[in-house]
Amino acid sequence: MEKQIMWGALVFLGGWLWFYLFIRQLVFNFATAIPLLSRFRKANPDLINANAKRYLVISIIIWIIISGGTAFLVIRFAATYLWVSFLIGGVLGALLYINHYGPSTKSNYLAFCGTYYRFIPDDQLRTDMYNGKISQMKVRLEEMGIDKSAVIPVFKRDK
Repeated sequence: MEKQIMWGALVFLGGWLWFYLFIRQLVFNFATAIPLLSRFRKANPDLINANAKRYLVISIIIWIIISGGTAFLVIRFAATYLWVSFLIGGVLGALLYINHYGPSTKSNYLAFCGTYYRFIPDDQLRTDMYNGKISQMKVRLEEMGIDKSAVIPVFKRDK
């Protein structure tokens, strides 16, 4: 019985790690990258290269395969109490991360900038995105004649 509890706890931590490494990337893609890419495209179609969407789709496909494959292996080959423990760990990870969903957190916006800067044709804006300098990004967007509030959200407080 003690051995089963220890295995259950270990697989529970594995479920949390599964969420944190794999599912969180999917959540980032759907809750942050897609809305921000559409904001960039609406602000100015030439502001971000069209290949950014292709990069996003490939990322989503890869993370679905990895996370789904991992979950399939656990559910298929583990005892019932272990895969339930795994899923509970994943759900707990999702609940702990719930305050960080969406583009309105500064950390998610900076993560987006650090990932998608390579698709920005303007050299100065690309450099500012890479370095995470939001104030300089606002200045450059104004110089380009683009509404900065359409591209840079008002951030809620990160925890």
